[in-house]
Amino acid sequence: MRPTTQTRFTIARLLFGADPKLHRMLQYWAATAVLYGFFLFLFYNQRIAAASQAVDALALYTGGGIAAFYLLVRASGVLGLKPTTLAVAQGLFGIGCNMWAYSIAGPLRGTTLMGLMVVVVFCTFALRPRQTLALAFAGLSGMGLTMWWHQAHDPLHYPPAVEGVTFAIMAACSLAVTFLTGEMTKLRARLTRQREELATALDTIRKLATVDELTALANRRHMNEVLAAEERRQPAAGGAGTCIALLDIDHFKQINDRHGHAAGDAVLRSFAAALRDGLRDGDVVARWGGEEFLLLLPDTGAEQAAALLERIRLDVAALAVAGLDGLRIAFSGGLCVRAAGESFADTINRADKALYRAKSAGRDRVVAD
Repeated sequence: MRPTTQTRFTIARLLFGADPKLHRMLQYWAATAVLYGFFLFLFYNQRIAAASQAVDALALYTGGGIAAFYLLVRASGVLGLKPTTLAVAQGLFGIGCNMWAYSIAGPLRGTTLMGLMVVVVFCTFALRPRQTLALAFAGLSGMGLTMWWHQAHDPLHYPPAVEGVTFAIMAACSLAVTFLTGEMTKLRARLTRQREELATALDTIRKLATVDELTALANRRHMNEVLAAEERRQPAAGGAGTCIALLDIDHFKQINDRHGHAAGDAVLRSFAAALRDGLRDGDVVARWGGEEFLLLLPDTGAEQAAALLERIRLDVAALAVAGLDGLRIAFSGGLCVRAAGESFADTINRADKALYRAKSAGRDRVVAD
């Protein structure tokens, strides 16, 4: 019986975890495990080792290390192990395996030196350039000591001149790979930083496109989007029960002329804060233009909306704005209930006419259409 997709997903989640970072670390672990297995397969298949017992010992050591690192990576969150710590530990383990393989590989021992560069490349993903360079020097030191020991104790099979040239080539290639991977790490870090800066810039642009900079309220563009969404939520046949109010600060031009634009900006900010504090969850307020503000009051009847606006009017009258010498702030408003089948554009137009009547009637009041 074949396992279902859900079963395979559960097994994969159990083995590799649900956290994306942990999943990525275990993917690197799996790649190294496959590489170790491939090398051991070649050792056994080609019988290039001096003694099969040495290969068995290396296989046992490698298998134990792979299993131990799986457990460490899988439990890294619980144990508090950082990715850099795990990368260094796995890198040193790989260098040890490389030294062992070089010692038992016989005539083809030179091929095992490629493993040292693979260790450096793998660790690049988790280490900083200086840390990668330090690990590369550790690998060169370990391999250098191994090669020196063999040429000193078995010069017939490990000729000193050959070992010296081999080490020089290995060192040059390893340092070159380390330098190039370090540059790639820097480039990747720079690209990551640029993506973060771009994301921040896009968030700022998105905010500027939807929020009025002075009052921190929704701007007219965003309010139009909200109205369109509300129109879709309440189609033409069910539009009743939504109120629109258009408010205008009384004598705002005189405030600017007499007290300066800084005082006018302070009035706008204070007025916006009073509106924000006076509205309920689900209500939306936007700076419609200049000193005009539009309120969307969903699922609200005319009497409830009028009472809400009256509370706001009293709160605004109690505002004390610095630089106005005690001048009382007031506003006029037009209030409309959206009729069934009516577009919000028509409702706003009726609210605008009601606002005009409120101003004509002496200001500091709300007139309902």
